[in-house]
Amino acid sequence: MLPAYISHPDCIKHDMGDQNPECPERIGAISDHLLIKGLLDYMMPYDAPLATEQQLAQAHSTLYIHELAAHVPDSGFYQVDPDTRMNPYTYQAALRAAGAAVLATDLVVSGAAPVAFCNVRPPGHHAERAAAGGFCFFNNVAVGIRHALNVHGLQRVALVDFDVHHGNGSEDILHDDQRVLMCSIFETGLYPFSGATPRGPNMLNVGLPPRSGGEAFRSTVENHWIPALEAFRPQMIFISAGFDGHREDDMGNLGLVEADYAWVTQQLVDIAKRHAQGRIVSCLEGGYVLSPLARSVAAHVRVLIGAD
Repeated sequence: MLPAYISHPDCIKHDMGDQNPECPERIGAISDHLLIKGLLDYMMPYDAPLATEQQLAQAHSTLYIHELAAHVPDSGFYQVDPDTRMNPYTYQAALRAAGAAVLATDLVVSGAAPVAFCNVRPPGHHAERAAAGGFCFFNNVAVGIRHALNVHGLQRVALVDFDVHHGNGSEDILHDDQRVLMCSIFETGLYPFSGATPRGPNMLNVGLPPRSGGEAFRSTVENHWIPALEAFRPQMIFISAGFDGHREDDMGNLGLVEADYAWVTQQLVDIAKRHAQGRIVSCLEGGYVLSPLARSVAAHVRVLIGAD
């Protein structure tokens, strides 16, 4: 019963152009570093399946799913917003990324894997119920969470998002679902310029000012996240694992380092062991400078799978 590592070559085919930081090389940089560090030796690899329309419709409107499919270009790009566009392979990659979250949920809930890490793209936490944006098309973690709740019958699921940007899409989809507790730490003043006013009582959003650093990040987790998670007693934890808060990533300016990502992962592992039979699914979100991204993911995964 090894931890699951889920990815797919289709995730590399999605490309938004040379100037877009959400580049295909992110997948390879992560997988290569995990291989070099020997972490993949402790994980079982799985190919991400294609999410079905029924699975996507747990988090997205059917009309939106159909409209997105209709915009797939035969060549070149279809522009969704100033930062987000589709090439001929984007929709397939997005189906794989959401399908990875579904497969990860099935594996972890069934006990076939204790935890899972999804090295997939496009990311998902900016995708709203009926809108793409912020490099995201389908909300991978939200699809996985609804699968855990609606198919597997779990009653309490937590979503923890430590990307430097607030997961507005996850909040849009989940803010009225009291079966979910969403905890989000993000840098204030950045896209999507939301999160300061939570949209529901199940949303615990904490914005940190630029240059807060690891001490403020850890203090927020200890004083806000952990008490809420302990009180909620989640039966499973999903992580929107964004690493663009790293001090070497110019997408944000929080000033985090690998040790901070390892530390927060350990806090979540401990909570999962107390309340959720250790069950965690982690899905890649942001992180755009390849070296710190790969190092941070390795620090996260090492703790997640208990390889220390």
